[in-house]
Amino acid sequence: MHELSIDLETYSDTDISKCGAYKYAESDNFEILLFGVSVDGGPVIVYDLTAGDKIPTEIIEALFDHNIIKWAFNASFERVCLSNWLRKHYPDMARDYMSEDDDPADNYLDPESWRCTMIWAAYMGLPLSLEGVGAVLKLDNQKMKEGKELIKYFCCPCKPTKSNGGRTRNLPEHAQDKWEIFKAYNRRDVEVEMSIKQKLSRFPVPSFVWDEYHLDQNINDRGIMLDMNVVNNAILFDERSKSSLMTSMQDITGLDNPNSVVQMKDWLSDQGVELESLGKKEVAKYVKNPDGNANGNITDALKLRLQLAKSSVKKYQAMQNAVCKDGRAHGMFQFYGANRSGRWAGRLIQLQNLPQNHMPDLSQARDLVRTGDYDTLDMLYDDIPDTLSQLIRTAFVPKSGYKFIVSDYSAIEARVLAYIAGEKWRMKVFADGGDIYCASAQEMFHVKVEKHGVNSDLRQKGKIAELALGYGGSVGALKSMGALEKGLKEEDLQPLVNMWRESNPNIVKFWWDVDAAVKKAVSQHIKTEVRGIRFSYQSGMLFITLPSGRQLSYVKPRIGENQFGGESVTYEGLGTNKKWQRIESYGPKFVENIVQAISRDLLCFAMRNLSFCRIVGHVHDEVIIECSPDVSVDALCKIMSRSPEWMPDILIRGDGYQCNFYQKDS
Repeated sequence: MHELSIDLETYSDTDISKCGAYKYAESDNFEILLFGVSVDGGPVIVYDLTAGDKIPTEIIEALFDHNIIKWAFNASFERVCLSNWLRKHYPDMARDYMSEDDDPADNYLDPESWRCTMIWAAYMGLPLSLEGVGAVLKLDNQKMKEGKELIKYFCCPCKPTKSNGGRTRNLPEHAQDKWEIFKAYNRRDVEVEMSIKQKLSRFPVPSFVWDEYHLDQNINDRGIMLDMNVVNNAILFDERSKSSLMTSMQDITGLDNPNSVVQMKDWLSDQGVELESLGKKEVAKYVKNPDGNANGNITDALKLRLQLAKSSVKKYQAMQNAVCKDGRAHGMFQFYGANRSGRWAGRLIQLQNLPQNHMPDLSQARDLVRTGDYDTLDMLYDDIPDTLSQLIRTAFVPKSGYKFIVSDYSAIEARVLAYIAGEKWRMKVFADGGDIYCASAQEMFHVKVEKHGVNSDLRQKGKIAELALGYGGSVGALKSMGALEKGLKEEDLQPLVNMWRESNPNIVKFWWDVDAAVKKAVSQHIKTEVRGIRFSYQSGMLFITLPSGRQLSYVKPRIGENQFGGESVTYEGLGTNKKWQRIESYGPKFVENIVQAISRDLLCFAMRNLSFCRIVGHVHDEVIIECSPDVSVDALCKIMSRSPEWMPDILIRGDGYQCNFYQKDS
């Protein structure tokens, strides 16, 4: 026996979409219904555990055997479910292979012998669903469409009704015909997974990417501790704050429901104020610059509305949903979730988009929430929703007796872009430890710019330009980055774009060299290269090979016509609406993919170097490590600052700090 292809059908009373696979599988009511398996590519056998079928001993042993590869689509689900199931049904074997020691990651089947066809599909630029991959690859075996209805019927609790005799769960005997179809569905899923493997066999995932996946699975298995006192009290505080804010708005406006857009617009109109929208930006803009005739009641009511809109209780509720019996949230990171760059995507609590914290007395505010002292919080802080929002990060804590070290890369994308484009003045700024925003402003305006000194007002223009214009952005990108809200004038925007591009000729050249190389590779089916980045066309795919050796994949590329009548490259992929569609791209956009992908590879390199530590989280350019009090921040930052052999002279710098709860360094 060399490998197994596996698919499970399971039951739990926990909602997996809200709570994730780890909490789903640890429920006391979790069970495996069907175990579909193929051994070494042989016929699929479905074991019906509800009917008393026993999984053969050699297959049980294979699940623990590091030398036998286990395949599944979204393999983390099968691995986590089987870990819990094996602990319950084969406790002696589980104890031998899954130790319950200091590291929570050891409580699960070792991911090293697992492979995931969903990750393989994502590596090839394909959808992240079995049905979607089957459709794009035009497999002979397609996922059965009856699956969703059958999963809802057999795998989830049902509402008790008179017609179903008041039961809360559907069993096979309640619909034997459906159950037989469900078994066929389970068999078909294994067959589809095996067909995907066969179809993609010409394009194997590099072994180092599987190593990265296994590291990712260890981090998800380990999870991150939550301070549930902070979480639970924040939700209670939010409810009290909302009620208080609503009462204050009712007192000012006399409305039954001042949160209603229609009622509020009518009230404002009666006060002589006409607003097109009551969105956050529009309301904030009006509060900042109210009409000359506006009375204080109007601005007070709108300020209260802004506070209500800032309520961040959803993040705390997501924490309540996700927290497992060990007090940790597991499964928060989706490996290869962003299939254009291969970056991770967030799951459940979404660590990637947490609000920042800028409060000087963060610890004091956190203590008030943790101890449930609402009255003092209300007395000391004018805006409770904003305070709770800034405290979201602080709900993540290290285990007792440990601390967090947070280490991140400084301006990683700007450094990578300068390096691969050969923009030497920028590389010198990084080599000298300079401020890229000041340096950019200096280069554009030809005057000295210091962060807290001469021409410091120009630094803001440099910062906005840096954040908005590196990937071909123009006036629209500056506006999206908040240029107008930050004091720039409309007439300043195009000159700013022009100055930035004139100051960065090598970056601009790199955009269009990449554009030409992609078009040549797609139209002529030949290999091209720009500054060490290789482009090739093979079997209906465009591949971009990065310095690390990892490839970015674009499905069915072709030359088309853009909205301006010029040539452009299009390919098939997941659009912003999450639907599979044809996407148009061009040089600067491909450069963005390349830069973000290299930045991701550098973070992966650092994470692998730090894998001896207990990594509990990561966000684009940042790693969160749970460690004992004696671990040195400087030592970990030095490891973070190492350059890989595939990019030895890249100027990367790891900065870091330690904390007793997760926060952004002040």
